[in-house]
Amino acid sequence: MGARTLAEAAVGDTIGPRTLTVTREALVAYAAASGDQNPIHQDEAFARSVGLPDVIAHGMWTMGAVGSVVEEWAGDGGRVIEFGTRFTKPVVVPSSGGEVEVSGVVKTVDEDTRRASVELTATSEGVKVLGRCIAVVQLD
Repeated sequence: MGARTLAEAAVGDTIGPRTLTVTREALVAYAAASGDQNPIHQDEAFARSVGLPDVIAHGMWTMGAVGSVVEEWAGDGGRVIEFGTRFTKPVVVPSSGGEVEVSGVVKTVDEDTRRASVELTATSEGVKVLGRCIAVVQLD
């Protein structure tokens, strides 16, 4: 699929829902790539010792995973020209793995700039993990 066109985007269009899986192995790989070796993301005993329920995903891993859903919808990652959020709750990753449920809705389509704004919702275990999550996509 190529980049999404203006004709293919309308206010109210939905994205997802998509369920993304996160494993502890993915967190170890992300820590190595990002340089974020905070033990709350890899060491269950340490995470619990600081009051967390278990290992938690990196906030930026979560944001990036949610961004991949928008990238897929846009048809080209380079089309996501703005992406911002607030981290509201951590994604807990038990030894069996965790999940993030992602959905979105097109809030605006600007014919002059050929841009769409997409509001995303991300939850884990029924709890909202990202707030005010908005992406702006440049349409063909």
